[in-house]
Amino acid sequence: MTQSSRIFRSIKWLAIFFALVSAAVVVTQPVQAERIKDIGTFAGLRTNQLVGYGVVVGLAGTGDDSLEYATVGLKGVANRFGLTLPPEVNPASKNAAAVLVTAEMPAFAKPGQRLDITVSAIGKSKSLRGGTLILMPLYGADQQIYAMAQGNLAVGGLGVSAADGSKLAVNVPSVGRIPGGASIERTVATGFESEPFLSFNLTDADLTTSLRVADAINEALQSQQAIAADAVTVRIAAPLGAQERVILMGKIENLIVKPADAPARIIVNARTGTVVINGAVRIGPAAVSHGKLTVRVEENPRVVQPAPLSRGRTATEQNSDIAVDEPVNRTFEIGRRASLAEIVETINSLGVPPSDLTAILEGLKQAGALSAELIII
Repeated sequence: MTQSSRIFRSIKWLAIFFALVSAAVVVTQPVQAERIKDIGTFAGLRTNQLVGYGVVVGLAGTGDDSLEYATVGLKGVANRFGLTLPPEVNPASKNAAAVLVTAEMPAFAKPGQRLDITVSAIGKSKSLRGGTLILMPLYGADQQIYAMAQGNLAVGGLGVSAADGSKLAVNVPSVGRIPGGASIERTVATGFESEPFLSFNLTDADLTTSLRVADAINEALQSQQAIAADAVTVRIAAPLGAQERVILMGKIENLIVKPADAPARIIVNARTGTVVINGAVRIGPAAVSHGKLTVRVEENPRVVQPAPLSRGRTATEQNSDIAVDEPVNRTFEIGRRASLAEIVETINSLGVPPSDLTAILEGLKQAGALSAELIII
């Protein structure tokens, strides 16, 4: 083998190695210090979901046509203006569509502020492009009206149909948005100014992180106001009054704390073959043998000719050849507690695909050599 051939083969194997690493294993970086506001939220300061039923008009023949609840909705719009339609009159047309409108109302939202809304068709409407949402209320979970919505839709999708029945759709034309399409009419009471204490809730439950947050708050305030109530909640004694508490919360949320390292976990996506291993995973002493069994079946039919003057018929004779190929299993040994980098290097040196990597990890877990939680999704 020439020197250039050796160099080419080396580059080829390096490329395969790095491709397997990037496709099968994602390595997590060491935990960095973060602001308290990035790892949790104060209790009560949350968004509230709003929803309502409305009618979109002005469509270019892409509406619900004679859909019954579109008809009822249009009659309701007419009744708002003092126009009472007879029961036998059906005002529904292809230029209108019944829709559901959703929005999220942030904490401390005040009357007069604007919300972005999403408008979704619930009937046979093919497209909401060019439509206008008629004034309608948005309700909270308590069935109270918190906002009013109206406006022209911005639709990113496109739907086209031809006379022969052929159709073309780009994205989803039956859903649109109205930036600032809702006006807040009612506030949501948070109660944070009157509670006996403030509660800070971590996004990910962890006892160590909860203790570190409480320690960081006490150190910054030069007091013992914060206690770790559990793995999620840190309780902070605070003076009554909205202004005093806002000042205190502003100081707390910008404090820097280092979250605890995540528990050792391996996540396996059985549908895509993706394997995610975090840096806390360790493997104890073990030996792994990996091999493949290949079965080949070849069909070689032959045409059989009858003897002359025998009045026989030409026939096809089946001829099958089955071969089994089982290469010698390659075994690698782990003699001590291996780190993530060593695990990746060893397994990828065998050219193990993600599906076989999952089987190896499950075997190591059953053998007691894998110190990690194996999660298959």
